[in-house]
Amino acid sequence: MSTVTQLFQSPPAAVWKVIANGWLYSGWVVGASRIRAVDDHWPEVGSRLHHSVGSWPFLIDDSTSVTAVDPGRSLELQARGWPMGEAKILITLEDLGAGNCRVSISEDAVRGPGKFVPKVLRDPVIAVRNRETLRRLDLMALGGAGESRPAI
Repeated sequence: MSTVTQLFQSPPAAVWKVIANGWLYSGWVVGASRIRAVDDHWPEVGSRLHHSVGSWPFLIDDSTSVTAVDPGRSLELQARGWPMGEAKILITLEDLGAGNCRVSISEDAVRGPGKFVPKVLRDPVIAVRNRETLRRLDLMALGGAGESRPAI
């Protein structure tokens, strides 16, 4: 699996609020263009979010499901993006104290054409994508995304 790690100047709880709000997924996950629906029990095991990947007008509708979760600490996903295939993703949060945390994303293709790309070529591409994904997640957590806002 390709793994990228970044230090965040946000506590794990702030980062988890972004991750736990499936409607924010397309704001931080590189490649996810829009969210079409989120199961009410996201991010519990078995829940799914329904997203589109690509750029308009070439969008592919698919879904991502939760395969394991330790709330506030880790989330394991099975991401679908056919016809490219499926990927297993593990996001982990480590509390460093003083309002900081370390976030890691590990990802690899598990089904479909992407699985047949040699790992030596596949891993660097995944790493570049996930470095930007972590940058976006960091900014969203710093900006308070996922926080409750009073109704207007």
